[in-house]
Amino acid sequence: MDDQPCRSFFLEPRAPLHRRYEALRAFFIEARPPAEIAARYGYKPAAFNVMISRFRGRIRRDTGPPFFSPMDAGGPPGDGAARTATARRGPKSPINGPST
Repeated sequence: MDDQPCRSFFLEPRAPLHRRYEALRAFFIEARPPAEIAARYGYKPAAFNVMISRFRGRIRRDTGPPFFSPMDAGGPPGDGAARTATARRGPKSPINGPST
């Protein structure tokens, strides 16, 4: 079985949040140099250093990493996350409408 497409998914992430995850993972878990990681994942070194700093801050504040949905944890969005109304809007009921 050819698993190259599966390997490419991890080694060459295309989605921005996935790419950010893999870059930060390479820094914190694999202890690779930031300049090397920035080059591999297409970031400027200074931008990647900012990304590292922001990630550390979020983890310290326990606000969660920037690449996971708040709903993944099984709860509602927190920390001022934008909430949108999802109620369906249909025609008004004739019972509650104005009388003629």
